[in-house]
Amino acid sequence: MFIANCIEILSKYGSSLMLGVRTTLVVALTGTILGLILGLLVGGFRAVKLDFTTGAAARAIKTFFDVLANIYITIFRGTPMMVQAVFIYYALLNIIHWNQLTAAIVVISINTGAYMAEIVRAGIQAVDPGQTEAARSLGMSNSQTMFTVILPQAIRNAFPAIGNEFIVNIKDSSVLMIISITELMFQAKSIAGSTFHFTETYFLEALIYLILTSIASLILNRIEKNMNKTVSLTLPMSDTDPRTIGYAEKKIGKE
Repeated sequence: MFIANCIEILSKYGSSLMLGVRTTLVVALTGTILGLILGLLVGGFRAVKLDFTTGAAARAIKTFFDVLANIYITIFRGTPMMVQAVFIYYALLNIIHWNQLTAAIVVISINTGAYMAEIVRAGIQAVDPGQTEAARSLGMSNSQTMFTVILPQAIRNAFPAIGNEFIVNIKDSSVLMIISITELMFQAKSIAGSTFHFTETYFLEALIYLILTSIASLILNRIEKNMNKTVSLTLPMSDTDPRTIGYAEKKIGKE
């Protein structure tokens, strides 16, 4: 009976479930990408360390930004996404008259950005400080050092956590049904209310979520392996680097 009801639900409401899957993936993927961009900006700026040559105005701006960033991260990491969605959606509804999909993407992006900021900051701090010193010794500016040397290594270090945020967003997008977005949870609830087969419907929903997260994990693991195969972007910090010594020995042998 259970299997028969599941098959019946899939045959009658399969298109509705697929619509929910598409909306879930759009919200999760878009929110993760926008959240990563926001996290790179916030986390990168927070990780910047000012030296003795920095002027008073720059120090004041940095302090002000750090305070705002701490407030933003504390609020969005310390409150449930469901509460954030309801508050932001209805607070701005009469101002910008947006639809539920746009509101859902904005909410999940801002929420993800708070977590990404800490992930990026931790990734930057995990990079060997000698990389910054080597880049500066080659005449690179702070911005050049950050964008060409530090951030690529930081993103690679933090990629497992970044990928995990995408998987979390696939599941956490279910709470956005509170603002009536037609994602997977919303569709499953509607189907269960129409058929009264609650167990079968939510079993199928759980199975779909499991399939989505499993596929996402496989793709992310493959990307991570490919990233680890590439040559890391590092700068030799001294003449005692083994690659430098090997190159010098070959050159002397040829001479």
